[in-house]
Amino acid sequence: MKAVVVFSGGIDSVCTVAYLQKCYDIYGITFSYGQKANQELNVAKHFSEILEFREHKVIDIGFMKELYEKTNALTYSKMNIPSKFDYSIVVPIRNAVFLSIASAWAFSKNANLVAYGAHKDDQSYPDCRPKFSKLLTNALNEGEIDGIKKGLRKKIRIWSPFIEGLSKSNLLKIGYDLLGDDIFKTWSCYSQSKIHCGKCESCNNRKMAFRQANMMDKTRYRFS
Repeated sequence: MKAVVVFSGGIDSVCTVAYLQKCYDIYGITFSYGQKANQELNVAKHFSEILEFREHKVIDIGFMKELYEKTNALTYSKMNIPSKFDYSIVVPIRNAVFLSIASAWAFSKNANLVAYGAHKDDQSYPDCRPKFSKLLTNALNEGEIDGIKKGLRKKIRIWSPFIEGLSKSNLLKIGYDLLGDDIFKTWSCYSQSKIHCGKCESCNNRKMAFRQANMMDKTRYRFS
């Protein structure tokens, strides 16, 4: 079976692949959408090789940065990234954009699973909740319903660790079992930096996940 995975190179997406790869051939898709954290693109390429993806595509949708205007801190250069959750880090329907493109590839590859790394600690993000992925699954399958009925397309399911009740620390343990210390090479930081800043919301969530998993965090941070 084939799975198309939205893949950023972060803990969540890397560990999602670790969870799925025993049952699926993995096709990874990474998006360059004008994010400050462009280091994640290189990390995603690195892990696509380590995890032996069947294919990995990096898709340039940088035009989205212009469309997002001043709505969020991840793409707007003059907005500071907060150290804890604030709605300024919610990029408008980012996962809907990613998952729609990933699903187009899945329909083309006759894959039956589209996955992304949303987990139960992502409750604050509307487009990470299982209700969202269920509704989007229904809409996308409806958009290809005639092809599905004719046997030209496979019906897809959008899946996330959140649906299984998995937390970030749960994922971390799964990923570490497979990758060992390579897990510390994943990328979480929202800032435009070559090492983790250690201060942004995502870095703080990373630190917390290691603590909750009772694991020593060997990530290099600018600010500890």
